[in-house]
Amino acid sequence: MLIFRQLFDPQSSTYTYLLGDSFSREAVLVDTVFEQARRDAALLGELELRLTHTLETHIHADHVTGAWILKQQFGSRIAVAEASGAEGADRYLVQGDRIEFGKRHLQVRATPGHTGGCLTYVLDDESMAFTGDCLLIRGSGRTDFQQGDPHALYRSVHTQILTLPQACLLYPAHDYRGLTVTSVAEERRFNPRLGGEIGETDFAGYMDNLHLPHPKQIDVAVPANLKCGQPKDSDVSLTAPTWASLTYTFAGIWEIQPQALEEVADKVQILDVREPLEYSGPLGHIRGAKLIPLGQLARRIEEIARERPVVSVCRSGARSAQATIILQQAGLQNAANLSGGMLRWRADGHPVEGGTS
Repeated sequence: MLIFRQLFDPQSSTYTYLLGDSFSREAVLVDTVFEQARRDAALLGELELRLTHTLETHIHADHVTGAWILKQQFGSRIAVAEASGAEGADRYLVQGDRIEFGKRHLQVRATPGHTGGCLTYVLDDESMAFTGDCLLIRGSGRTDFQQGDPHALYRSVHTQILTLPQACLLYPAHDYRGLTVTSVAEERRFNPRLGGEIGETDFAGYMDNLHLPHPKQIDVAVPANLKCGQPKDSDVSLTAPTWASLTYTFAGIWEIQPQALEEVADKVQILDVREPLEYSGPLGHIRGAKLIPLGQLARRIEEIARERPVVSVCRSGARSAQATIILQQAGLQNAANLSGGMLRWRADGHPVEGGTS
């Protein structure tokens, strides 16, 4: 069975795609974003997948890829188009190559035009394809920089993408209107630039007169992506904070296990966000925990010292997860949630004050 997730970076409106094989647990990521690498790593961990490749549809001009930093974490191979001009990749792809992950694979199709080194990845059963910026939902990528060519783009779309089965789902690298997926049949019929009876000359004339401003991040993104996302400071990594043994979740928060909290309890602030009757109730509370109910936390945030890490606690870990987000939004970055809350703390046999035995 195929494992599939569509992920989104709101800053650059970039879609990242995770595809995994449920039998081998091998997975690939398409078009990663540097700032979202920790999110992607958390999802891989929670789904118990092993990342084998990061794939680029092209050299992006609006964000830096997360390929290099994910390679440092997982040992995954970086794959880019041979025509991209990028340095530091592990695989340079050409028309007809296959990227295998377990019993599944993606077929590589060269689709230049937006840039000189664009690729489209087609799933083995042709049920879905990942078109990068070549074909967008009811649109197409621009063709006015990075060896772009409207004639090449028109031919790429019509020979490599729109010839796929009509039911094939098409997933772009970007969308700026909140649209998520389209199909070959839809784009053949409704794409205002490339569908219907629109010819190559019509398309080229349209594209040559767009006069779009260049992407804001182009001067940073393109040089970095030509090095597969390797930053100037090679010490950058996905390592966790050092004040405790923490795990980053796909929900976007740091979590600490009960045993790890007991080991650092004297060095951190423990924030109990239950109601007063729960704090003194049957489950008891952790020694030294400060009680601030979740509903009061935002207005009492100054009662928490900023120089010491803080661990949020509640009954099950749900309210304290929200408390951790509130703390982070208030600038307390060294904040974590107690996994499983007081239920887990007591079940694991850790000491409490109050409560019933």
